[in-house]
Amino acid sequence: MSGAPAAALTTAAHPGLPLTRIDVTPDQLLTLADQCVKCGLCLPQCPTFAKLGNEADSPRGRIALIQGWAAGDLAMSPALAGHLDSCLGCRACEGACPSLVAYGRLADGARAARVERASPARRAWLRLWLGWLSEARVTRWLARGARLYQGAGLAWLAERTGLAAWPAIAPLHRLARAIPAMAAPVPAADSGPADLEIFVGCMGALAQGHAIAAARTLCARLGLRVRVPAHPTCCGALLRHNGLPREGDRHRDALARRPGDPPLVGLASACVAELRAAPGSAATREFCDWLEQVPALGGLRFRPLARRVLVHEPCSHRNLLGGCGAVYRLLQRIPELSVQELAGNETCCGAAGTYLLQQPGLAAALLADKLAGLTALSADLIVTTNPGCALHLSAGLREAGLAIEVCHPVEILARQLDGPAT
Repeated sequence: MSGAPAAALTTAAHPGLPLTRIDVTPDQLLTLADQCVKCGLCLPQCPTFAKLGNEADSPRGRIALIQGWAAGDLAMSPALAGHLDSCLGCRACEGACPSLVAYGRLADGARAARVERASPARRAWLRLWLGWLSEARVTRWLARGARLYQGAGLAWLAERTGLAAWPAIAPLHRLARAIPAMAAPVPAADSGPADLEIFVGCMGALAQGHAIAAARTLCARLGLRVRVPAHPTCCGALLRHNGLPREGDRHRDALARRPGDPPLVGLASACVAELRAAPGSAATREFCDWLEQVPALGGLRFRPLARRVLVHEPCSHRNLLGGCGAVYRLLQRIPELSVQELAGNETCCGAAGTYLLQQPGLAAALLADKLAGLTALSADLIVTTNPGCALHLSAGLREAGLAIEVCHPVEILARQLDGPAT
């Protein structure tokens, strides 16, 4: 990123910054930042402030840095960029803010403005790797690659030789170890009438194949017709949160509902939150929230399961979709199942989209806090409604030597269905 002062960031007085590719204009950026009264009520909610103890790594501190940069008083130095980039985007701070600062929009807007001012090579690189990661066909190849990496003994070799511990390789190795247990093909069903369409997105086959199959099983038992697209589209969140809002909009707009389309229902809470922020897909529902409202659900019966399950609440579900109450209530329909919340649900696990790749040290530290004390609980399962969190948790459990399965809540519901399959 350029280290020059941001004198071109205010449109009226300094019209030098092109505005065509940023989600929030520079004037709006300052307006959003000026809404913060610096009360500090957000600080106790911020995981990175709690971990690092630096005011610059808190919402209040980051807003002050954005104000200084946007007003031209601060240069975009590596240190300043580091404080902004350490933000998880969990948005826990928004719930504590008496001034209702739209911190998520502010952070995304500042990142977009920074990307706009970056070198052409930097912008091209971002568009390349994020564009690829947002393509379902590419993530399907990644799933196959992860299976090969593990099945052919390459993961074992990387660990034995120490390559797996190299900083540039470690986060990729961790994910490659976790992916095979969650990856599964997602067969299409995109012809004929449907009562709902399942959002598959870019991560469906990579991290939610089993969850999508379980959702289809439940819908079949409920007598509901399901549409599954043959060519899934990314929601655009990865692009937007990394400073490419225009590219994110293109993906999100492709999922807009048209007259006659069935409702869109997703199993990835972060994707649902992204889609609900757009007028064309604002009615999108998270699957558990939707399932609880299906009238025929009361007719389903579930076999007993004498196990203990801990519910992990993703930041996207907890902070942006109204909470995970439906997850607890659905699981409590299974006789003998002990359902408890995972300790520390108010704090991000560290996955946070691409954060676990871009900030692996902080991501691992936050995950370690999340998993501390699990041995004493004798948990059998951890459920979560977000695929990135699921992969991050699964990788951490494996490294800790804990044989605890991580899955989506609907997978347990589908497994315990009583009565003949339909």
